[in-house]
Amino acid sequence: MNNTAKEIKVWDPLVRLFHWSLVLAFATAYATEDDYMALHVYAGYTIAGLLLIRLIWGFVGTQHARFSDFVRPPHEAWSYLKETITFKAKRYLGHNPAGGLMIVALLLSLLLTTLTGLGAYGIEGHGPLASWLSGIGEIGEDALEEIHEFFANFTLFLVAVHIAGVILGSISHGENLVRAMFTGTKQAD
Repeated sequence: MNNTAKEIKVWDPLVRLFHWSLVLAFATAYATEDDYMALHVYAGYTIAGLLLIRLIWGFVGTQHARFSDFVRPPHEAWSYLKETITFKAKRYLGHNPAGGLMIVALLLSLLLTTLTGLGAYGIEGHGPLASWLSGIGEIGEDALEEIHEFFANFTLFLVAVHIAGVILGSISHGENLVRAMFTGTKQAD
């Protein structure tokens, strides 16, 4: 903390631990998709558990962790993006409208990736869905694996857009958003 700008706590430890754990688990799952199935499955289970915790925390967590703090209509996100490109966007202490929309998109895409992965694994006779899904057949398994792969790749695309948004937001507002996700603090207005 310096003398000219006061720093305040924005991201609680659970949000930060969730974020970086999810980064690690998704990178592990993505990198091990074909070659190390046991590690891929454990990373997928980790993602599922993290999503469950984050969904609960989105309703009962601290102010800036709650969905009510950052989920806004798409037109607000679009307006924010247009204003950001011209460097006229309002600064938000928590997630801005575009960032909030991205969080929702990432959570949904990861949820669909995880569910389709569980389903494909279950069709193969493994995991918690095995008793319900085993025996569906090769066509069902192939279809579910394709959908799973689509959502994994779509999630990776969203991650790239998210990173670009973090860079643009950092430049636009003159703050290091990556640092804030490690320390949990931002400069006060």
